Amino acid sequence: MAAPQFMHLHYLDPYQPRDSVVHALDARIKLSLAVAFILVVALMPMGAWALYALLLALSLSVIVLSELGVGPVLKRSVLALPFVLAAAPLLITGGLPTLVTLPIGGGIPISAPGAARFASIAIKSWLSLQMAIVLASATSFPQLLLAMRALRVPKLFVATFGLMWRYLFVLADETQRMLRARAARSGVSGEPGRKVGGSVIWRARVAGAMAGSLFLRAIERGDRIYLAMASRGYDGEIRSFPMPVIPRAQWVVLFAAFFVLALLLGLSLVF
Repeated sequence: MAAPQFMHLHYLDPYQPRDSVVHALDARIKLSLAVAFILVVALMPMGAWALYALLLALSLSVIVLSELGVGPVLKRSVLALPFVLAAAPLLITGGLPTLVTLPIGGGIPISAPGAARFASIAIKSWLSLQMAIVLASATSFPQLLLAMRALRVPKLFVATFGLMWRYLFVLADETQRMLRARAARSGVSGEPGRKVGGSVIWRARVAGAMAGSLFLRAIERGDRIYLAMASRGYDGEIRSFPMPVIPRAQWVVLFAAFFVLALLLGLSLVF
């Protein structure tokens, strides 16, 4: 029987080291620019298609400079679209005029203003996620936590983010151990046409038992990890060497990017 293939823990980490201009920026600069970009996108009025195109061009420029690949980043950013379906009721509650009537039941009218709002929300979510992906892929998570503390993000929030991130790896490690244990206790028949496992209901019952066991084991291991951290003096604060001084050139990049974003936001207010 072939050895089972288990996932690697590093797959959970989105950070991709590169020798790019974006990677070379200080984490505080990257975090500030990403938050500013997402804030400007959120403040854009509905239906500002020309400004959306400019923001998309700006986002694509950052992706190219980061050397992460336009295709992979755009594919990953599509994950935001299913969550946009929460705004789908806008399509039928946006008011007149009617854009099109779907031939379902007695006919479902699709509102033109509702469709514009729905498309705007989808584009905004897509653009924001692009920048978040670039930030996570071009900055290691420990550097992000240090940048948050340097930008005066409350200690409790930073500690929560850090523990939640590390707990993902605890869950993945426990999952690997359970899958290895299951594979070691499972046999595969060599007879052709012999079905492996039981019915769908039996498989669902086994999967539910494994999920419950995973939850309990992960909680117990999380408690042990926290006690080990507390016994070594952990109080929620991230301690490290002082962060280096931000070079003057990066300050120029920061203020230039702020100026461009402020200009786009001003254009949205004018037009």
